[in-house]
Amino acid sequence: MNLSPRFARRIRPFVRRELAAAAHRERRGDFATSFSHLERAHVLGQASTIEHLRVHWAMFRWALRHHRASEAFGQAWRLAAAVLKTWLWVPPGNTGGAAVSGFRPMPIPADLQRLLDAARR
Repeated sequence: MNLSPRFARRIRPFVRRELAAAAHRERRGDFATSFSHLERAHVLGQASTIEHLRVHWAMFRWALRHHRASEAFGQAWRLAAAVLKTWLWVPPGNTGGAAVSGFRPMPIPADLQRLLDAARR
């Protein structure tokens, strides 16, 4: 599923925007919304190995900061899977959190779908 380097280059600013929004919400103490932005970043970046890794690393660090052991453990596994399997297949729309099966396709929000479509052109 790892698309061209052009896709990675085009989707990167949108992944980074979601990661920045996550950091901003976390600093303000809005932890649920913060993680929601990490999930949105995952939906955008999962087809690019480097962006996929970047998002799971951010999720792992978030879990450690918030003492969420099950999330941290799940993210550790997802980091390894992202390295080994992103090029092969990713479930579209999967939000990447440990509470969701890493094999489960999920609906993609319309605003994110537009960004993905534009990055693939």
